[in-house]
Amino acid sequence: MTNPTRSAADVRVDLAAAYRLAALAGWDDTIYTHLSAAVPGEPGRYLINEFGLGFDEVCASGLVEVDLHGRVADGTKRRVNPSGFAIHGAVHAARPELECVIHLHAPWGVALAMLPGGLQPTSQWAMRLHGRLGRHAYEGLALPADEQRRLVANLGTLDGLILENHGTLTVGHTVAEAFMLMHILEHAAQAQLRAMAATGGRVMVADPELAALTYRQWVGDGSERDGDAEWPALLRRLDRLSPGFRD
Repeated sequence: MTNPTRSAADVRVDLAAAYRLAALAGWDDTIYTHLSAAVPGEPGRYLINEFGLGFDEVCASGLVEVDLHGRVADGTKRRVNPSGFAIHGAVHAARPELECVIHLHAPWGVALAMLPGGLQPTSQWAMRLHGRLGRHAYEGLALPADEQRRLVANLGTLDGLILENHGTLTVGHTVAEAFMLMHILEHAAQAQLRAMAATGGRVMVADPELAALTYRQWVGDGSERDGDAEWPALLRRLDRLSPGFRD
């Protein structure tokens, strides 16, 4: 299950921060795509943005509590996007140990999702994700129950998915972890695609053993998760550049 020491207020602030940081990074798609987080101590309850707001408008108190089907569960009657929560609800149900699910149509991630070979170990960013991402084939806009089963099967116990012809997805035991994994993925995709454009597709790819070694060096003894070290600095940046997210 999710971390019982995390308070609902902590999760609200972190999720609002992740929305604002995504906006600053240019990862938003007007009012579409979502970042969601499980509410500590409330099984089957999740936080998501109010539909119609831009990522740069999200604040902690404005997040809406929904159930696994994306139905508003906090009595506010605020508007959410149930169809947009379909991916999130499926992942949260299959992986109750996770706090956060992030699904984006960020520019470099979408471009990466068009490549048959996907992400290659061409940079340290990419090698930090070695063996941690799966793939899910595009099946259209809707996400029926049978596709939800295929998506969570493709995710398994991994840390994310390349959604072919669609976008990217990362998950985390904290909002910070899911956000940092998306940050790494978007940077790795950008680096790979720029190099491919500059060389006609010919890039230096590390062999699997070296990629695995690099990943192990990043992980170390496993006492820290992705985002643990970076998140405080990201929050300080956000306090300077986009204040109000804590409200």
